[in-house]
Amino acid sequence: MRYLHTMVRVSNLDDTLNFFCNLLGMVEVRRVESEKGRYTNIFLAASVDEDAARETRAPTLELTYNWDPEDYTGGRNFGHLAYQVDNIYDTCQSLMDAGITINRPPRDGYMAFIRTPDNISIELLQTGDALPAQEPWASMENTGSW
Repeated sequence: MRYLHTMVRVSNLDDTLNFFCNLLGMVEVRRVESEKGRYTNIFLAASVDEDAARETRAPTLELTYNWDPEDYTGGRNFGHLAYQVDNIYDTCQSLMDAGITINRPPRDGYMAFIRTPDNISIELLQTGDALPAQEPWASMENTGSW
C-alpha cells in the first residue's frame, strides 16, 4: 500500500489556491476538469516533492471544487493536514504578515496550527529538532480552535 493523496472540498478555488500556493509555497502538479461531473480537481505538491508528484511518486493534496455551490462546515469533520517547514518561526511570521491567524503558535519551536479559508486545520511542524523558544511565540496564546 502507498499513500496517494488527501482530498479536501473547497468553496472558493481562488482563495484556496492563494492560501496553499502563494502563502504555503505548494505547487500545482495536475488539474482535472469534469464538465459532466461539474467539478475541478487540482493536485498540489510540496515544492520539494514537485518532480516526484508529477510522476505520481509523491503524495499530493487534492482540492475538489464542486461547481454547484455547497456549504462545507467544519471541513466535514476532517482532522488536519500536516506539513514540515524549514523554519517554523519564519513561516508563521510570513503567514501572520499575510493576515493568517496562527491558532496555535509555535511556543515549543516545533508545532503550530493554522486554518485554510474553508476552516480546515493545518499542522505545521519544524523540520528536524525544535528551534529554541523565542518571543513573541513563547508567550503567545492560542486563538480559536485548531
